[in-house]
Amino acid sequence: MLVPFEAITHLFAEFEHTAFRLETRRGYASDRAGARFQAFMRGAEPGPEPGNPWHVNVREKAEQGASFSRVRIIDSPPTDGQRFLMAAAAANPGEDIRVLARAEAVRLELPAYDFWLFDSRTLVRFHIDDQDVTTGVEVVDDPAEVLAACRARDRAWPLATPSDEVWAQVRSSV
Repeated sequence: MLVPFEAITHLFAEFEHTAFRLETRRGYASDRAGARFQAFMRGAEPGPEPGNPWHVNVREKAEQGASFSRVRIIDSPPTDGQRFLMAAAAANPGEDIRVLARAEAVRLELPAYDFWLFDSRTLVRFHIDDQDVTTGVEVVDDPAEVLAACRARDRAWPLATPSDEVWAQVRSSV
């Protein structure tokens, strides 16, 4: 059943050990609509936002021993949206954000949809339209689908490169 993203935000505070995100899109409408993205497109690096509720929660969960991690699939060359996310990753203290080339993601047969995986047992699958707008999310409790997400994470993670390393290469080539 499709629900608004806001219906699952409690999971970010309630998970115990790990929250993992797979990001598959070439960009997100919510990023493009924001002032930080617009400033980035004019040449400004996204700076830290320590008071942002997301960052506050990440810090609090880290203090409790929990971790956030992501694998972002990127194209060659990266899109503006992917470049923005790599630049912004440095301003996300406490998250381990890595990137993986789209060709490698295809080779690994990773899902073509975004998801969050909480404690390797709760899967939240994003539904995103052709304009990169999240239309809702689906909480999946089918063990086979959760296991498939765990396997996707376990295939992608060891081959993904820390975002800051790739961003340094991309930035120096522009």
